[in-house]
Amino acid sequence: MNLQPDFSKGLLPAIIQNDQDGRVLMLGYMNAAAFELSKKDGRVCFFSRSKNRLWIKGESSGNFLNIQSMQLDCDADALLIRVKPTGPTCHTGSNSCFGDELPSTDFLQTLQALIQERQRQPVKGSYTNQLLEAGIDRMAQKVGEEGVETVIAAKNNDLNKLHEEAADLLYHLLVLLTGKNTDLNAVVDILKSRHQKAH
Repeated sequence: MNLQPDFSKGLLPAIIQNDQDGRVLMLGYMNAAAFELSKKDGRVCFFSRSKNRLWIKGESSGNFLNIQSMQLDCDADALLIRVKPTGPTCHTGSNSCFGDELPSTDFLQTLQALIQERQRQPVKGSYTNQLLEAGIDRMAQKVGEEGVETVIAAKNNDLNKLHEEAADLLYHLLVLLTGKNTDLNAVVDILKSRHQKAH
């Protein structure tokens, strides 16, 4: 990480973001020493204003923030740190210091992360694992079936059924993407690119 933050004005804010679902977990502050220790250790270290010392997040709770990437803003006076947390980030027990309520769109990222975790660590009796183990043909078949059922619900003017079938379609599509070792971000990137070209 060849970053050069500007600490000339004192502490810099560090926004902590979950690398898997993009969720903002907390805000802390770093001085040069905290920044260097974070790079060296691989876990987020802040300068605690209340304790007046360096503080590795999780040193007492064990809920560390393992660094995946670090970015500077355009003025080099704020940091965005993407992490893989080992437990709840907030001292209240919540995953985020901003509460556990997720915006609807963020939940798709959370669901994708859960499906990917099932792929890495199968759970006995899990429907997701049954699909993943059945192979690409079965996963693709389910996407096709749910797509047809979504169309039928729309044609029948049954809004509740349409929502249910669309939810099934999205879930099975996420499973298929995971089975092909890709994810929703790749699809969203294409949509963004098309949107930029259209405008």
